[in-house]
Amino acid sequence: MSLRDHAGRPIVAVTGIGLVTPLGFGVVDNWAALRAGRSGIRRITRFPLDHLRTTIAGTVDLPGADTGAMVSSERVERYATLAAEEALAMAGLGRAVPGPLMLGMPPVETEWPFRFALARRDASAEPATACLVDAATGFDAMYASAAFAGVGERLAARFGTRGAPVAITTACATGASAIQLGVEAIRRGEAEAALAIGADGTVQPEALIRFSLLSALSTRNDDPTKAARPFEKTRDGFVMSEGAACLVLESLEHARARGARILGVLRGCGEKSDSFHRTRSNPDGGAIIRAMRNAIADAGLQPADISYVNAHGTGTPENDKMETLGMRAVFGDAAPPISSNKSMIGHTLSAAGAIEAAFSLLAIRDGVLPPTINHDEPDPAIGLDVVPNLAREAKVTNVLSNSFGFGGQNVCLVLSGEPA
Repeated sequence: MSLRDHAGRPIVAVTGIGLVTPLGFGVVDNWAALRAGRSGIRRITRFPLDHLRTTIAGTVDLPGADTGAMVSSERVERYATLAAEEALAMAGLGRAVPGPLMLGMPPVETEWPFRFALARRDASAEPATACLVDAATGFDAMYASAAFAGVGERLAARFGTRGAPVAITTACATGASAIQLGVEAIRRGEAEAALAIGADGTVQPEALIRFSLLSALSTRNDDPTKAARPFEKTRDGFVMSEGAACLVLESLEHARARGARILGVLRGCGEKSDSFHRTRSNPDGGAIIRAMRNAIADAGLQPADISYVNAHGTGTPENDKMETLGMRAVFGDAAPPISSNKSMIGHTLSAAGAIEAAFSLLAIRDGVLPPTINHDEPDPAIGLDVVPNLAREAKVTNVLSNSFGFGGQNVCLVLSGEPA
């Protein structure tokens, strides 16, 4: 029984998964909804929608809480906490993780409603000054809510991880980057385990307006469940969403020594950045292609060994075209099935890479390919098997999960079943 991979490194196992998405709370509810092809996209009720071109999103509403009143960093922390609690319970580790926290999250901003609230605390101060100082306590409140590392520090203390927590943001590849950092720490022998989380809670007016100004968002507001249409001919943009996923990573040796149930292994990681443009990928697709090839090579596999690709698949005309180009370059005419979870949950931004890695593991476990819903009119320029509309039973051994971020930040993961 080998505990090391083809390169002599510790094999990295997954022993716990936690999920929070617009489809629900927990692995069971999320996976059932995804397999059924159910959409979690709905009309936004969190803030006024006057004069907005896009009025839909994949929001997560916390039971017993006014989620809309929270600043985005607070939502990130709440979603991440729920995902981590489920993952650790599944792994049977309790709250003493023998390794670091790797947190993928958005760059935290202090949104205008919160700035105004701070200003109102001290009516005698100028608004700009009050936003920063707010007499004796305003600055502390702002700092605690908006400091980038603060969320990671609080989560690390809560779950008993070891060492300094790492908070990272690599645009839409962020969740996958967090997993990659955990894998690399275990492979280097620096830790026996790691808690890898991707979380996002930025469905708020400023973010929505910015993406809208980039013409990146779908404006198919009349029927929200039909708006996200990856790889389909009439796709018109992505749908903003939020949520979190947590993976408990352990060396296979550590997991087996304590009798943990192995949910799968992180077999390979690949990354490549092109630094071409702040939002667009290089039209030659070089970085996307290299990231996919790097992940497959890091796993010690060949392209023909990949059973299924969990697509980045945002539903923007350019992204889906670029991912198709990458698929053709890597797999030639023998491309495996590819589908996009974003057709049902929307684009969870910093959480996407972690959520989609979790769904990839569940696809391996159950031998089911989740569908790409809303595939009414195939795009002849795509020409891939996108598992249209209905889930499909299949033998799934190795999955390539793609995460391609703004600014050409690309991370791909290869996930496999438990080794014999």
